[in-house]
Amino acid sequence: MRSFPGPALAIVDRLRAAAEANPTQAIAFQGSPGANSHRAATEARPDAMPLPCFSFEDALDAVKDGRAGQAIIPIENSQHGRVADIHFLLPESGLSIVGEYFMPIHHALMGVGKGPYEAAYSHPQALGQSRSFLRKRGIVPLSYADTAGAAAYVADKGDPTQAAIAPAIAAELYGLDIAENHVEDSPDNMTRFVILADKPTFLTIAPESKAVTTFVFEVKNIPAALYKAMGGFATNGVNMTKLESYQVGASFSATMFYADIIGAPGDPAVDRALEECAFYSKELRILGTYEQARPRG
Repeated sequence: MRSFPGPALAIVDRLRAAAEANPTQAIAFQGSPGANSHRAATEARPDAMPLPCFSFEDALDAVKDGRAGQAIIPIENSQHGRVADIHFLLPESGLSIVGEYFMPIHHALMGVGKGPYEAAYSHPQALGQSRSFLRKRGIVPLSYADTAGAAAYVADKGDPTQAAIAPAIAAELYGLDIAENHVEDSPDNMTRFVILADKPTFLTIAPESKAVTTFVFEVKNIPAALYKAMGGFATNGVNMTKLESYQVGASFSATMFYADIIGAPGDPAVDRALEECAFYSKELRILGTYEQARPRG
């Protein structure tokens, strides 16, 4: 917790104390107070108490250690793609995805004074989402652990040539001036978050609600294994809305796949499709089944 910049520590301590008083109602997020994940936590779970954590691993550990009942983690952005390392962290965490939340993302350029600025600190995702804006103004992008933390860091340094890209509320929290709002390159910038807990919830999804099932798998090293593993979803009419690959280890010899499908285990078509996928896979692990928050297709 003490890794946060100085201006954020008092707020972190206050939120941490509230979460410690009732950990089952706490929801952990990565970042300093005022970060997009903080906003997502309060919007997705308005009755919960947000618990700021310095890293994604810390947020997941808070659930595993019983310091929070849930965690909310950004998994992909419409403009900048998947959040780095998240595909490794989710399977390793042992937690289950129990929900999803989609949130429009807007960034502001802020600093001590309104510029001109030589450099801007922010999370790599936010820097990527504002790449054109920064390049046109000759501002050097500098990576920081999270957006609001970057704002607190800039406030702590007090250098008028250094800026942060963060949600507008971070300027209010840390006493910075906003030089420009809506600096994201795309007006329809959207991030998908997943909510995690230590127990799955697929049995509680209402039959009339559409469910999403997320899983990871590694196909066997045989010709056309991926094609055959995917065939069961086509023949059983199961809609696969996401399929991404990522490398495991440094040998580049094993590829894992991360997938989302519409449907839940217990549905005969879904069960048949997953069984066929598992037959051609060395490993298949379901990460969670949860209610769809936004229609696909």
